[in-house]
Amino acid sequence: MEEFLHFPLLPLLLLLLTCSSPSFVHSMESSTSRCPPSNISIPYPFGIAGPGHSPSPAQGFEITCGLSGPILHINNSVFGILNISLMDGFISILATATKQPCSGNYTDFSLEGTNFTFSDTRNKFTAVGCDMVAMLVNGTSGYSSGCASFCSTKNIMVNGTCSGVACCQAPVPKGLKKLSLEFTNITGQLGRHNKDNSTLACPEAFIAEENSYVFSTLDLNLTKSLQYRPVVLEWSIDGGSCEEAKRSASYACRENSYCYDAANGIGYRCNCTNGYQGNPYLQGPDGCQDIDECSIESRCTHGCINMEGKFRCTCPSGMSGDGLKEGSGCKGIGTLQISIVAALALLLLLIVLGFWTHWLVKKRKFEKKRQRYFMQNGGVLLKQQMFSQRAPLRVFTSGELDKATNKFSDNNIVGRGGFGTVYKGILSDQMVVAIKRSQRIDQSQAEQFVNELVILSQVTHKNVVQLVGCCLETEVPLLVYEFIANGALFHHLHNTSAPLSWEDRLRIAFETASALAYLHLAAKMPIVHRDVKSSNILLDKSFTAKVSDFGASRPIPHNQTHVTTLVQGTLGYMDPEYFQTSQLTEKSDVYSFGVVLIELLTRERPISDGQIDEVRSLALHFSCLFHQHRLLEIVDSQVAEEAGMRHVKTVAQLAFRCLRLKGEERPRMVEVAIELEALRRLMKQHSVLKIEGEHLLGESRCNGDMKFDAQSNSSLDGIAKDESMEVILLPSNGLSC
Repeated sequence: MEEFLHFPLLPLLLLLLTCSSPSFVHSMESSTSRCPPSNISIPYPFGIAGPGHSPSPAQGFEITCGLSGPILHINNSVFGILNISLMDGFISILATATKQPCSGNYTDFSLEGTNFTFSDTRNKFTAVGCDMVAMLVNGTSGYSSGCASFCSTKNIMVNGTCSGVACCQAPVPKGLKKLSLEFTNITGQLGRHNKDNSTLACPEAFIAEENSYVFSTLDLNLTKSLQYRPVVLEWSIDGGSCEEAKRSASYACRENSYCYDAANGIGYRCNCTNGYQGNPYLQGPDGCQDIDECSIESRCTHGCINMEGKFRCTCPSGMSGDGLKEGSGCKGIGTLQISIVAALALLLLLIVLGFWTHWLVKKRKFEKKRQRYFMQNGGVLLKQQMFSQRAPLRVFTSGELDKATNKFSDNNIVGRGGFGTVYKGILSDQMVVAIKRSQRIDQSQAEQFVNELVILSQVTHKNVVQLVGCCLETEVPLLVYEFIANGALFHHLHNTSAPLSWEDRLRIAFETASALAYLHLAAKMPIVHRDVKSSNILLDKSFTAKVSDFGASRPIPHNQTHVTTLVQGTLGYMDPEYFQTSQLTEKSDVYSFGVVLIELLTRERPISDGQIDEVRSLALHFSCLFHQHRLLEIVDSQVAEEAGMRHVKTVAQLAFRCLRLKGEERPRMVEVAIELEALRRLMKQHSVLKIEGEHLLGESRCNGDMKFDAQSNSSLDGIAKDESMEVILLPSNGLSC
């Protein structure tokens, strides 16, 4: 019979003579090592014997590295290692089967004196042969397992089946340390010829991992080569039971681990305590460390708190239970007990008794806060200014505006801008207003804010949104304006399918220019709007223009031509000269109005969108087409049809002058307003004459006797000549265009 021998014995014996076996130590080194080129992990207490390898293996767990991988030494034999399981206490090796020669001799295979036993749960005892009984002998205790195999002809042998025909199997007894085999031939001859005169091999018996061997009739061939099969061994720490080992200095289980007796009754093993993972035979970072259960798949229905070695599930307020998905979870609290009800009733009584005092304290704090905001926002100074200048400004309380806007509900928001949010509100007298919540102002700027507020309150122009009042009792000032129902000019130009007529557009341009001219000249202190754009020109029910949003406006003293300030405005409308010099003048509004005038002519946005890798300025694009006499490419077709290209060119020339880079070359706002009004009157005059001319022509056709003399014709020609003028001449009264 042959042994479970895998590699030549003599070189390994020489290696064992040069290597000592250290006792069991608790290493702080890495818990695993490997034998290249194999990727098989070698966890402690196993280890590679010899210098240069760390950690050192415990006694009885020495492994050496062969050419193809790790090798296990068992007594005088060596075996290739397939796998090592730290948690389950198994090691899988590669071994040859024990063969029974026809002479009836056999050889024992012993694990006695080692930390290993044959696994009774993962191995099977298998015998292959005909008409024989294979017995597994367990030392002096006698037979412990065996099976019988019979054969008649090869025709009844089925590959893959090991149920007693040429192949039989039996369980491996628990705690088996020594493998001894005995064969008994039923016919009295182990090797023989079968009935069909085929030669059968001697019987073969072996222990191999369950399901690793599949019977084949080729295994009965007498010339079959030697086979290597996986065998699973159980390993344990030698030192008696756990109770005995705990009293020993060589006790192997480390922190956060526990000891359990090996199932085969030989020695003990260690495992990490529940809630920990790692190598229970090591201390340090590779030993048993806490598992953060909350960071992996949570077992809690709601909250999870990780603790050392465990975790705890939490339930939301008002719910109770263990919080586990596989437990009771979190459930609402049921009927309260009488004691809890009584306590709550008492608490409610105390709340009712203390409510009045709490309300008084809260009201006093609120009044103090309102007063602090009022002082911070310049309320006292505003009252003094209103009294001295008799400014018609109404000061609202925060409560009035809270009620008017339903506590500033988002449903009442009608606009947002760079200088605040606008809410629609209805005052107690049923007046509809627009309430603007401005940005916070510094206390150092309170005086300037109040002065501007008083100035705006004195601006009375039909084309300027009227400032009704303000509220300074809130953290940010609130300004109250008249409510303009028809929205912004921007919407009517760009976001509607029913565009304004040319007559309405020209009127809106004139009304806007008049309002800006009034701010520049007629107001008590000149005001530069600084943010003129189509979205700040509102239209009321009759489509009358109203200039709005003075959040960026700045007053300019009469003795100054400009003020230096931080650059502020809207892209596409901003004066390039102001952008470069930070000097704000009334000509900055003229430039912005020129862009609005182009919007009215073209219905194009000031900054085009939808261009690929290009952002196009309307002002620049218009100027280029104007110089190239290509206005028809950009002018709105409705405008060209209703106004005629000669009037379009007149307005385009005016817009072009407003867009000159140097402010001193631009017309003043009052000049722009006068030119627009003159153009409106001329268009009305031409419209009336056109209607009268059509009426006279109709009568001449009917009567047949009306004729025009040369003087009449020359009169009509003069009107036609006026209509064809590209630039409207104004009376010379000190104004230059």
